[in-house]
Parts: sequence; structure tokens; C-alpha cells
Amino acid sequence: MKQLTVGLMAHVDAGKTTLAEALLFRTGEIRKRGRVDHGDSWLDTNEIERSRGITVFAHQASLTLGETVFTLLDTPGHVDFSAETERIMQVLDYAVLVISGTDGVQSHTRTLWNLLERNGVPVILFVNKMDLSDRTETALLQELQGRLSPNCVQFDVPYDELCEHAAACSEQLMTEYFETDTLPQGMICEAVAQRKIFPVCFGSARDLTGTESLLSVLTEYTQEPERTEAFGASVFKIAVDAKGSRLTFLKLRGGMLHSRDEIRYTGADHTEYTEKITGIRFYSGAKYVAAEEAEPGAVCAVTGLSAAYAGQGLGCCQDADAAFLTPVMRYRLILPEQISAQEALAQMKQLEAEDPQLHVMWEPRTRGIYVQLMGAVQLEVLTAQIAARFGYDVTFDSGTVTYRETIAEAVEGVGHYEPLRHYAEVHLLLEPLPQGSGLQFGTRCPEDTLDKNWQRLILTHLQEKTHIGALTGAPITDIKITLVSGRSHIKHTEGGDFRQATYRAVRQGLRSAKSILLEPYYDFTLELPAESVGRAMTDLQQMAGQFDPPEMLGETAVLTGSAPVSELNDYAAAVLSYTKGRGSLTLSVSGYRPCHNAEEVIAQTGYDADSDLENSADSVFCSHGAGFLVNWQEVPMYMHLPAMLPHQYDFAEEAAPEPAVRRPQMQAAGEDELMEIYERTYGKINRDKQKAMRRNKTAELTEGNIKIPPPPEKEYLLVDGYNI
Repeated sequence: MKQLTVGLMAHVDAGKTTLAEALLFRTGEIRKRGRVDHGDSWLDTNEIERSRGITVFAHQASLTLGETVFTLLDTPGHVDFSAETERIMQVLDYAVLVISGTDGVQSHTRTLWNLLERNGVPVILFVNKMDLSDRTETALLQELQGRLSPNCVQFDVPYDELCEHAAACSEQLMTEYFETDTLPQGMICEAVAQRKIFPVCFGSARDLTGTESLLSVLTEYTQEPERTEAFGASVFKIAVDAKGSRLTFLKLRGGMLHSRDEIRYTGADHTEYTEKITGIRFYSGAKYVAAEEAEPGAVCAVTGLSAAYAGQGLGCCQDADAAFLTPVMRYRLILPEQISAQEALAQMKQLEAEDPQLHVMWEPRTRGIYVQLMGAVQLEVLTAQIAARFGYDVTFDSGTVTYRETIAEAVEGVGHYEPLRHYAEVHLLLEPLPQGSGLQFGTRCPEDTLDKNWQRLILTHLQEKTHIGALTGAPITDIKITLVSGRSHIKHTEGGDFRQATYRAVRQGLRSAKSILLEPYYDFTLELPAESVGRAMTDLQQMAGQFDPPEMLGETAVLTGSAPVSELNDYAAAVLSYTKGRGSLTLSVSGYRPCHNAEEVIAQTGYDADSDLENSADSVFCSHGAGFLVNWQEVPMYMHLPAMLPHQYDFAEEAAPEPAVRRPQMQAAGEDELMEIYERTYGKINRDKQKAMRRNKTAELTEGNIKIPPPPEKEYLLVDGYNI
């Protein structure tokens, strides 16, 4: 049978979970539909979700239609939990993007669309709540084509009409349509899989209208991706069941998985593990069915893997790309007096395994536990999670914005580590990348310069640490770090030497570069009465925001644009105040841009890179059998390998120092040459020349038996080259 994994995604309150319930009811998987607002929906199984009426965690359900088995993954719609949604995208075969017929394309809809495009996921659109909308299908379709893609094609129409509109989506389809006056279903199916066509259906999940059309599209216009014969799986979620057992949710991309199979993998702590699968579960809502094996394409939860992490690739699968959406706020955890920080830190690490974007961190300077979150709603949910899981109440401080740093131009970083009986030198090229690229690592160092094993070790050290910038100590981003040169010693180099050299090379490059402070920005949609537009535009300009001219919809004005998170964080309350409750502000994270008040933020942070001994840019060299520290600015004067960016280290000829280690090899003088120098200095020697070069122990050094030659016309310096 065909196995497909389909994700349901939407802006919050678009009716996504209601649609999931309708599809399960239509296919006979459930006998009664629940409702989100009643707290009895089939998929929202967590008590926090039922009390708040929103989806917080991704949930799985299964339905069978004809010869196809669908695994539905219902994802959170609220922007604060979009990191969970992004993780799910990495294992999807198709996605159903739900659009509210009353609101159209909203800000978070655009974010989800861009993320699906980034992950290459084919998309089917379902316009929901048509029973409440005063807009026509034609008007909504035009909005989808204008704001998402011109290749959005309505599929709940007669087949002839469908072919006519689909033909305009590619040259190949157009040629086929002109020749045959129709399109084969297989061609349309292939175009959907290649993201050349985006099917659109209209309906109302609450009334079950339009769901049959959506199910028809899912069965008739989808195809199963190719599966590999070798075992491969992608981990997308970590959870804990009611008994405390650790569950690893994964998508099987190839091969068979059996209970009691041994899996070899590298944990998040870079330790090699070999563990047995002790159980395989297929979940549907809160219930599951235990199984002995899983086929390619299946989505299941397994027990027995103690150190796997979300985003990890097992078997022949690679790890997932770094997340695009990252938390923009940092909060300090305030604990009850009876709870120790060490105990709380261990418990928070458990939650971080389930949600890697929490970025739980212990800061020795303040002796505090910090987490990164997307917003106030996630903060409330995390507080409830800690109380339910660990049995105590916590609070948080007011929070600060999480900044990032990048560089303006390419720079070479050099790190040297050579205390006694240790040796490693690393040269790295740091280059700026476009916004949102994150960190990328690579090598172009020849293997005859540095062995491949050492190169792999350096790349591992680059990826294992969070490298911080030189302005505020914030993590760096949007930089490509390439290994371009390096040197080891055949006898004295150890693995830890390259760790030190690599860390110092990154840091030395960052200290040498022109750094740029970045801050997170929100994309916003501000709806408010027309008489309040002037006040809103003035506020947004003062916040360093950018926005399009206001769009008038009757007596309501709509402003769309972007502004710094630090300025917009508390603006929703102000909007409600000056519009007397008639305005609404919708926010979605749009990434990092140059900070609008960088000097002020740097001054407030008070970070001193020279005092940060844990992230030193200095290098260690060796002289006379002892290591000595060289300031990061002087490292290029002492480095053993030539610079790969020579213009970066162009020293004036008179100022160039002599190499500290390498010295010119002087040829030793022979006995004849030494005798000639001796005679030119002290005169002709008449006795045996061989004996003249030896010390006469019996001779008395008195004025009477020493012949003092006259002063020479020229003076010579006798150099004993061996002892210099």
C-alpha cells in the first residue's frame, strides 16, 4: 500500500484541528467529532491544549483511504510554537495549508508558506470557514495567486476546467494541453509533487463541506516518494509517555525497522551509542498500537534510544538542516527556595530534549538558568508544563531580546596551540552569508597539507560549540567558516590540540573582522479603525518600523510591515488602548537584521572580549622549551604557515619581525677557515698548527712569554656558531 505523511498547517484559529477531526470522521477512523472550543478534540490530547483551546504539540493520527495509508501530523498554529511546526516539515511528503475564508492570507500563513518552500514540500490548500465568509471563491483564489503563487489552481471543479487552468502552470503542461486538449492525471500528479501546481479546495470543516474534495485530491493527485533499500530514518520529535518512558518519533525513509534491531548513532553529546529498539508504537491521538516492525514511509515512536535528538538522521539519513525560526526572547528562570539550581537544570534539560529551541543554559556569572522562547504564550505554557511534570511553580523575569552577530567582510582567523609537547595550527576563512543562512562549515584544505582525519576533527570542533561574537558575546550567524590550512606534528599533536587551535582561530577571526550586531524583527499586520491610522503610523516610525501604505477595507485600515522585536513586544496592549479594543496586532518572526540602536545595546551589555578567558582569541607558541601567550593581534607575526589572505597581513618591510621559530641555518666553519681568521687577528703562528688550536695547560700567562702583536689594520669578530 502507498504510505504518505501529510502535515496540517495553518495560522492560529483557521480551523486546522477541526479539519483533521472532519477527515478522520469522514474516513470512519473516529465515530464522534470533538471540538477544540469544547476541549474534547481527538488530537489535542494534552491537558494544557484542552484548557487553552489551541494546539501546542504536534500530534499524529492515521487514516486509510483505498490503497493509501495517510499519517496526519497536526501541528501548532500559534506563532509561539512555530519551531515545532518547522521540525515536522522535515518529514512530510505533502502539506495541507489551511486558509481562513474570513481572513484570507495572514502574516503567519506567509511564514509557513516560505518554510514549506524552503523544505521543498508539495502543498495543497484548503480554504476553510466558507460558511462564515462574505468573500467569493474567485476573490479568495485571486488573493492566493497574488500573495502565495500564481500556480494556485482550484481542483473542486469539472476536470476540463481543471486541465485548462493547470496547463498555464508550466511549459510542458501547456504543450501537452495544446496537442491533446486535455491533461493526463499522471502529469498533473507529477506537477503537484514537483511544486509546479498547488491544488486549492474550498469548504467548511465544521459542516463537513469540501472535505470529500480534499480527500479526493489527496488520493488521486499524490504519489509516494522513492524509498531506499538501506535503513534510514529521521527523528522529528522526543516525548515522554505517561509512565515516564522516553519516546523517539521518527519517519522511516528506507529499509525495515524491527523490534530488537540494534541502532548505532552519535548522541547530542558526541558519544557513540549502540542501542536496541525495545518497542515500536503507531499512535493515533492518545492511543497507540504496538508492532514488531515498521515499513518504509511509516511514522512511528520507538523506545530504547536514550540519546537520540530531534532533527537527527539515523542509518543512511543525514541530520536535518538548522532551524530557520529561532526564539527571539531570553528569560531567566526564578525558582522556589526549596528547589536547587542543579536539580532544576537537569529537569530543564529533559524539556530541552523535547523542544531543542528552548536552548537551556546555565550562566556562571549570574548563577542563573536561562531559556529562549518565542513569546508570552509559550512562556505561560512552559510554566504550566513545569508545574505538571515536576510539581513546583516557577516564574520568569521580564526577558531580553536575543541578539546575534555577523561580519561585514571576509577575514582569516589563525589559531596556534603549542605548549610543551603539543602542537596544532589552524587557518580558517570566515565569510559573510545572506540573511537567514545560519552557520555553514566546510574545508578546502589539501590533504597533503593536513591529513583528512585532522580535517574531520576540526570540522567537528567547529560544529560542537556555540561561537559568540566580539561585540556583545551574542551567538554568531550568517557566516561560512572554511578550513583553508593547518599543520600538525607527527609526534606531539593530540586531538585536544586542534580543539584549542580551532576555537582560537574562530575567535581571532571574529576579533579581526568588522562585526555587525543583529536583532530580531517581526512582520506585523495591524488592523484598526481608520481614525487611528495616524497615531499608528507615528508610533511605527518611532519604533524604526517599515510599512506599506495603509489598505482600506471599509472603515478598517490595515497596515503591514516589519519592526524590531524590542520595540513591538508590548505594542499590542497599546493598540487595544488607543483603539478602545477595536484594533488587533498580529506578529510573526521574520529573521534577524542589523540592529537599529547597536551602539546603545553594546554599551548596555558591557561585554569585554579581552576579559572573556573562556573564549580567548590569543594563541600559545613555544620558545626555549616553554609555552608563551601571544596576543591575538600579534598572532600573524608568529604563525608558522603563510596567510591565505595575504592582503590581510601586509606588514611594512622595516616593521616585519624576525620569525620567532624558524631561523636561517648557518653552515659551520671548518678548521682551515678558523685558523685563517685566527692568524689575521693575532698574527702568524710558527709552531704546530694543530697544537696551536689546543689550550696549553702548562704555559704560564705572564708578560714575558707572550708576544703581543701590533694592532691590526682591521678587526674581526670570532663567532662560535654552535652555541648561538
